[in-house]
Amino acid sequence: MKAAELRTMTPDELNAKLAELKEELFNLRFQLEIKQLDNPHKITDVKHDIARVMTVLREKNA
Repeated sequence: MKAAELRTMTPDELNAKLAELKEELFNLRFQLEIKQLDNPHKITDVKHDIARVMTVLREKNA
């Protein structure tokens, strides 16, 4: 996900995307613990996406 894509979204859409990403991160961590996760690097990617969304949200609120 690119930051430019996120900047076109409204704050409500960004909050919804943030909730979706946090849920996905929870599910990935759960899969990792029960040894069903194929690609552990996906956890890092989702964390970076969460950080991007939070950064854009802060930019819009400032």
